[in-house]
Amino acid sequence: MNQQIIATNNTNKWVPICSVSEVEPGDVMQAELPDGHKLAVYNLDGDIYVTDDRCTHGEASLSEDGMVEGEEIECTWHFGRFDIRTGKACGMPCTVPLKTWNVEVQGDQIFVEDDRS
Repeated sequence: MNQQIIATNNTNKWVPICSVSEVEPGDVMQAELPDGHKLAVYNLDGDIYVTDDRCTHGEASLSEDGMVEGEEIECTWHFGRFDIRTGKACGMPCTVPLKTWNVEVQGDQIFVEDDRS
């Protein structure tokens, strides 16, 4: 995959992470930033969302161990849930929201805005 940055905004940059065709509708897959930071990429009826991949309650990978149910991802380790669109914790024992990422789709390519300092 070409890791070319498509735009910069101050210190933020848009980074390609995967293609839309890799993420089946209603599914989640893992993607990775160039520095190894893992992301969960969701396709909700053609709308693409990206969150951090790790459950905020434990070290579970949401893309590998989670289940998409409607607009929520359920962590199968302790059955906590998050709103995929906002990152909001929706079910105990999860109380800390997931980081969500700004997404840009160009053609079949999905980019995220890396706003980390």
